[in-house]
Amino acid sequence: MISHVKFISIPTSDQDRALKFWTDVVGFRVLTDQPFDEHQRWIELRIGSSDTKIVLFMFGEQGPKPGTFNGALACTNVEQTYQELVARGVEFVTPPRKEQWGTFALFKDPDGNQFMLSTP
Repeated sequence: MISHVKFISIPTSDQDRALKFWTDVVGFRVLTDQPFDEHQRWIELRIGSSDTKIVLFMFGEQGPKPGTFNGALACTNVEQTYQELVARGVEFVTPPRKEQWGTFALFKDPDGNQFMLSTP
């Protein structure tokens, strides 16, 4: 049976810029940063202690374009995480909002990909 998502690939146009954002600003940890082909590296990041990882990937002409990814990341306190990330320079599209199903906020990475920050 399937146990979890192994990784998700976030399309980027600049792996160095994306790596700096996700590690220095957001706080993810590098698991792998090695050559993939003549044009890019395989960069795999760990999110806290989660088994799910993020891969920063340049897809080229055949794949998704930077700025087209939408995903959701969970945290226990959206307001606190929002304040921490704003202080680090993360650009939010939507500040924290409370809905019947939980609290969320939307932020974007340097490529324009959007991520929901949400309660579990």
